[in-house]
Amino acid sequence: QLVESGGGSVQSGGSLRLSCAASEYFGNRYCLAWFRQAPGKEREEVARLDPIDKPNYAASMKGRFTITKDGAGMMLYLQRNDLKPEETATYFCAAEENLGYCPRTTGGYAVWGQGTQVTISS
Repeated sequence: QLVESGGGSVQSGGSLRLSCAASEYFGNRYCLAWFRQAPGKEREEVARLDPIDKPNYAASMKGRFTITKDGAGMMLYLQRNDLKPEETATYFCAAEENLGYCPRTTGGYAVWGQGTQVTISS
């Protein structure tokens, strides 16, 4: 089970750190990812972390987000500075057991959090 937190209303240019708490140890068996879904749009990948903690970012997100995991392997984070109004969305964390590669699409992940709403005002 995954539970996101840290969303809220932020002014343009502000920062947010989203958290995702796991009910069990992520360990080195899982791919972890953040996705977001804006109103009226499809859910899109933001970033993923492979089992050896190597981060990968969607092309349009590179340089704008930072995905990390805590040392205990129970928390996943997403940091974003200089938020833009167009980044208003519900942000989701997801996990999938590593089968040799980490998926980039929603269909590749079986475990999802309920999402946390991020609203950026101009």
